[in-house]
Amino acid sequence: MPHTTSLLICRAQIILPNGEFMIGDVLTRDRIIVEVAPEISNATPTNEIDAQGLTLLPGVIDPQVHFREPGLEHKEDLFTASCACAKGGVTSFLEMPNTRPLTITQQALDDKLQRASQKCLVNYGFFIGGTAIKKPDLLLAHPTPGIKIFMGSMHGELLVDKEADLEAIFAQGDRLIAVHAEDQDRINQRRKEFAGIHDPAVHSQIQDHLAALLATQRALKLSKKYQRRLHILHMSTAQEADLLRQDKPSWVTAEVTPQHLLLNTSAYEKIGTLAQMNPPLRSPHDNEVLWQALRDGVIDFIATDHAPHTLEEKAQQYPNTPSGMPGVETSLPLMLTAAMEGQCTVAQVAHWMSKAVAEGYGIPNKGAIAPGYDADLVLVDLNTYHPVRRDELLTKCGWSPFEGWNLTGWPSFVMVGGQIVYHNGKLYTDVRGQALTFSHHNS
Repeated sequence: MPHTTSLLICRAQIILPNGEFMIGDVLTRDRIIVEVAPEISNATPTNEIDAQGLTLLPGVIDPQVHFREPGLEHKEDLFTASCACAKGGVTSFLEMPNTRPLTITQQALDDKLQRASQKCLVNYGFFIGGTAIKKPDLLLAHPTPGIKIFMGSMHGELLVDKEADLEAIFAQGDRLIAVHAEDQDRINQRRKEFAGIHDPAVHSQIQDHLAALLATQRALKLSKKYQRRLHILHMSTAQEADLLRQDKPSWVTAEVTPQHLLLNTSAYEKIGTLAQMNPPLRSPHDNEVLWQALRDGVIDFIATDHAPHTLEEKAQQYPNTPSGMPGVETSLPLMLTAAMEGQCTVAQVAHWMSKAVAEGYGIPNKGAIAPGYDADLVLVDLNTYHPVRRDELLTKCGWSPFEGWNLTGWPSFVMVGGQIVYHNGKLYTDVRGQALTFSHHNS
């Protein structure tokens, strides 16, 4: 029998499952939280952390990342990405199928799971990709959080932009479908209209709010027709938020990224193509409406859509530049800084970044600090501020759209399965996460 490892976290400000705070202690044993109390005095733990002055949150579950392995490891790989996760307090992630080869078969899924088991410091899950030509593994591949469909902003096999092909996926089986909702026909038409313009700001006009709204409407229509569990990825527009506010069946969820809450089209002037992503950044009005939708529960949770590209790739001339930006290292501090500024509460941040994600994807025993839950935990410092610095980032791409932003809530300690994986700048790279499991139709 391997020896038992236990960890006692003392005098932390603990966020409880009801959203209230308590100063107290947490005891973990063999990956699980065993006790949460004002004081735990009878334990003899393997490790002890004095967490006075720190706030204890459940580990972040980032439900949309692109970690580039296999096939595009020059941008990022599962090791570098999971190091970045550990530093940012992201203790679990769900990764997307647009790697090379595409994750559209059980074999490709197994390959990723095998790689992750050897390389990932945090917990992991991988989507299976929907394709226009039906693949038998779409309904059978496991474990997976669900099917990812690119309705637009994609080329090759993963683009599913024809109504009949889309409907065929919605009509079969019952596993969760997560959509990148942009209308490819509209994007193609707008690309022609704006051809020859090299200002990256035009990206937000080409892939405009209508491109997003049309696709979200279509996905919602199909979800209602088949009562199919639907998740709308990285919602970016006021129009989509208003649509969902009017018409959101109980089986539909939606997410928003920190960049769509905190950045807008003014970022192009400052950081150029580093602000380029799909769906694009929008207006300050969209920022406000998305915030309100998030606070009201119209939008359910936060994801980063971490999608790194090298600075060399980003230095090309638009439109030959790739879309996407890294995010796992900054998402929690960005959201906690917004909370300190009064945009929301710390309890809401914990809900949006942990509990609601676990509920939405049926991930058991994650997202709360309570006995029986997995000991994926983050101790953050809400009393000090520190800027985002390029030379401190662990993502392989080496940049952030939030460079220079002065943030609070940086993790001091991060625990994965009760093991310390990060402490004040030091990574413990021998720690390994586990494959996530998914209940209610998603396994």
